Amino acid sequence: MTTNEDLPGTWGACRFCGVATPAGSVRCPICGAERPLSAEEVRTAPRALRRRLKLTGFLRTMIVVVVVVGLAYAIISAVLQGPPVLVGDPLTTQGVYTLGPGNLTMISGEITGGDYVIGNYTSIHPLGTNIALAVYNSSAWAAVQSGGTATPVWSPPPSPGGRIVFSAPVTDTFYFVFSNPYPVSSHLTIEVYVTTVYESNVGNDGFG
Repeated sequence: MTTNEDLPGTWGACRFCGVATPAGSVRCPICGAERPLSAEEVRTAPRALRRRLKLTGFLRTMIVVVVVVGLAYAIISAVLQGPPVLVGDPLTTQGVYTLGPGNLTMISGEITGGDYVIGNYTSIHPLGTNIALAVYNSSAWAAVQSGGTATPVWSPPPSPGGRIVFSAPVTDTFYFVFSNPYPVSSHLTIEVYVTTVYESNVGNDGFG
């Protein structure tokens, strides 16, 4: 009877799992089944056995392809999506706010040190009117609430709109305060559109 040893350099197949086996193998290196078929035995095997070997080979190939495609999809998706966005966080929001002269509106939430909030704000009525933005940490906002004064951690000059890019230096609750800088005597009411997104800095070296 012809064996793998009789045909050096040829590859046979495992009679159980169908994987290719090197010449001289006494058991399958994958499943451990004994006495793999030689190349000659594969060629002369009954049709049902040869069909089963082809089917198992096809299924193994499909499994490998599916795994590779799945990993590629996961990696590409992660790269395209960037750092995770914390949906549902109070600092992930959008809306239109109406501010009377000298009045303000505020959104707040905890930010982990190193994480950041990005977004935009713009006056939509009357167009071109200035909006003041100031970001306070919890202790500074408490001072403001008690009637005192405090220095914001970030405050761009008043403008009709701008981009928000704020990175928290430490973990704390931060308050994004949008105010109408015009005096009460101006009787100027402003509508401002604000959109913000909280983003984690995990796996990100900086702002995109």
